[in-house]
Amino acid sequence: MGEIVVNVGLENYVDRSTARSGLRTEPVRRTHVDGVVDTGAVMLMLPENVVEQLGLEPLRTAIVTYADERREERQVAGPVAIEVCDRFMVTECVVGPPLSEPLIGQIVLEGLDLIADCANRTLTPRTPDYPSLKLK
Repeated sequence: MGEIVVNVGLENYVDRSTARSGLRTEPVRRTHVDGVVDTGAVMLMLPENVVEQLGLEPLRTAIVTYADERREERQVAGPVAIEVCDRFMVTECVVGPPLSEPLIGQIVLEGLDLIADCANRTLTPRTPDYPSLKLK
């Protein structure tokens, strides 16, 4: 099975919010990256250089566990607006090493109601118009 790679739009959500309210005159910091859908990851992970480019603020620290069972303390930054498959949400991200591969984890997949089909290497919305979210 191959990996799923999708183009992801990213924005500094504080920039977006203050621009919308008229308090920001500079452009909203935004970028696009190719991200790997990682169904084993919980959060969005962005490389440090992308976090710096977007000007995301450190919010807290978390312990992350890698696939090889190594554990490491990493910063969590945000808020970051993410657009995938024409769906948009605001979340936090784990700050990965510079130039590392962006990873799209379960929080984004669940929040945007996207289905990862690893066999066909596709990421598709479960419903066509907007996310259908469970509240049980």
